[in-house]
Amino acid sequence: MQKIRTELVIIGGSAGSLQVILDLVRGLERKLDFPIVLVIHRKAQSTSILQSLLQQFTDKKVIEIEDKTEIENDKIYIAPADYHLLFDSKTNLSLDRSEKHHFSRPSIDISFVSASQVYKENLLAILLSGANADGIYGLKYIKNNNGKIWIQDPETAEVDYMPRHAKEQVAYDLLINPEKLCININQLNI
Repeated sequence: MQKIRTELVIIGGSAGSLQVILDLVRGLERKLDFPIVLVIHRKAQSTSILQSLLQQFTDKKVIEIEDKTEIENDKIYIAPADYHLLFDSKTNLSLDRSEKHHFSRPSIDISFVSASQVYKENLLAILLSGANADGIYGLKYIKNNNGKIWIQDPETAEVDYMPRHAKEQVAYDLLINPEKLCININQLNI
């Protein structure tokens, strides 16, 4: 059986996920055959420091997404605060200001579903620490499209609500320990 290539890694997180993401970007070693997109709950604000913070820990280019951003392999993209992130195609992203979902904009569910519609079985979605149910519906949608799902082990999460409920409700491929997240991502498509 032919191994299915990962064409996009999308990571959703909320409360307690920042340290996991910092450790991940610090540990990315090789040139990646896919982009990584981060959909992180954060407060709407006029200036964002997340991009510059992450850039300090990696040689990979970290980009905060703007409307109609084109994505490329081996780069890290961040959904901006107060916008939903949508995938127009495998190379083009757009932003939306529709209603909040699970009290969040960006919504992990909305981005996961949109990514799954474009990437189908070539998508890997990872759900990290968080305090609400955002992401669970999106994970189910991805699984129905034969995408891969990793969930942070709730025992390792600073806020276990999101990964615990995902673990209970979704057929996941891997329960991931944050210390092994970068190792597993580095091994994709090898």
